[in-house]
Amino acid sequence: MRAPDDPRGFIAAHTRLLPVPYAPEIQLHVADEATALWQKTEDELQEIGLPPPFWAFAWAGGQALARYILDHPEIARGRRAVDFASGSGLVAIAAARAGAQHVVASDLDAFAVAAIGLNAAANGVGGLIQPVATNLLGTVPEADLVFAADVFYERDLAEAVTAWLTDLQASGRTVLIGDPGRTYLPRARLECLASYAVPVSRALEDAEIKQSHVWRLHG
Repeated sequence: MRAPDDPRGFIAAHTRLLPVPYAPEIQLHVADEATALWQKTEDELQEIGLPPPFWAFAWAGGQALARYILDHPEIARGRRAVDFASGSGLVAIAAARAGAQHVVASDLDAFAVAAIGLNAAANGVGGLIQPVATNLLGTVPEADLVFAADVFYERDLAEAVTAWLTDLQASGRTVLIGDPGRTYLPRARLECLASYAVPVSRALEDAEIKQSHVWRLHG
């Protein structure tokens, strides 16, 4: 097994480059066996400090948001974007493929940052995407467009993200959210733009199809 100081080697050893089910124009380095990689991380790798491999899967909200961006490229074309808690980089890649001028893809996990770089390069948009490990909460990024997918699963995080995104929206930025209806989604502040039946891993989502939505944050 590769050590955690070699994220790219670990990703190469434990994933395959495959099309995203609901956005097959994009390929990602994903885990073949969801439960196997997750369990390996939980058990064996916890001792050496690896967090769960959220970056190794195409989550429902991210797939929905990526599909929406690819189908409506005018949203991203020529704009500067931020993809918050980017994971695999799926949404950032969709924005770059749709013509975004520049995309900052942020994630606190060093393995996610490595995966974003690998996935961006595999999709021919490595020069447009900047993977960063910076905590963007509370900052004011130089961007016109902010994406957040699958981030409303834990109360404290959801409250902090909602407050930050609300401030960004109030300052004139467009905020788009991809989410299948997770527990702490701030529905009262959202306008639904699109709904999709997204194929997902039953091992992770306890379903094979997850009804997922793209939302616009309003004041």
